[in-house]
Amino acid sequence: MSRSQSTNVEGKVYSSSPVPVLLFRQLRPKQWTKNLLVFAALIFSFPNVNTEMLIRSLVAFFLFSFVSGCVYILNDFVDREADRQHPKKRHRPMASGALNPYVALVFGAILLVCSLALAAYLEPRFGLVLFVYFIMNVGYSFQLKHVVIVDVMIIALGFVFRALGGGLVIEVPVTPWFFICTLLLALFLAISKRRHELILLENNMGSHRKVLDKYSKDLLNQLNSIVTTATIMSYGLFTFTSGRTQYLMATIPLVIYGIFRYLYLIHMEDKGGSPEEVLLKDKHILFTVILYALSVIIILKYFS
Repeated sequence: MSRSQSTNVEGKVYSSSPVPVLLFRQLRPKQWTKNLLVFAALIFSFPNVNTEMLIRSLVAFFLFSFVSGCVYILNDFVDREADRQHPKKRHRPMASGALNPYVALVFGAILLVCSLALAAYLEPRFGLVLFVYFIMNVGYSFQLKHVVIVDVMIIALGFVFRALGGGLVIEVPVTPWFFICTLLLALFLAISKRRHELILLENNMGSHRKVLDKYSKDLLNQLNSIVTTATIMSYGLFTFTSGRTQYLMATIPLVIYGIFRYLYLIHMEDKGGSPEEVLLKDKHILFTVILYALSVIIILKYFS
């Protein structure tokens, strides 16, 4: 089958899908794993977790997912003509012509207003965090992603907002060291993503982000070394100063292994371009994350 025939077949698959299915795809549910960080405050609240806190955290997770999906809709609406020239992005609902872009835009606007309203009703401060998160991501999509260093900082701050929002919605304060750990770990993931994109560019295998012209592999490796060291040290300090129990220090080896495993994947297997895919596809990372969450819950329940 020729390339054009393959493209046509994919186009028919999209065209035959109902509009609600296309709108759901436009929200990019595969990216929603990033919003699991909303549950971090809930996990560290054990054993003082109740049904209401669980429900509020679940609602916060979906609200973050919907709002980030609205950013994707706006971004794809503006870039739909350029995306049609991209080997992968041309198959997105709007770029492929399967979804009316104005229908998607109206849907996104309604979803955004409803999500922000529900967030404000749930907890006004959480609503404010979600609104700032949306504005920040719009700024990133249209301008800030082209500014060196600022681009990875914005990505990292997005994770911090998720963690902060998860704490606010269940009225659990986020400690300074937890804030720093989240920021550093998110920077590690963002820098690794840029490194992966730079390698693809060098091998002529990927799209060209303008900001990559201002990075080098040596610079990104050095930044990652700094951030990796700082992440492990700050997490160690967090376990001793969390105010819960020093037995949390037993989870430090899991954090170190998880980071080392991710470094192995980005350096030896050229992965890291999509953290959510690494989480779901690499059994070692997935097992480590699950074991870490269970360890924290058990320690807080029985040793605090």
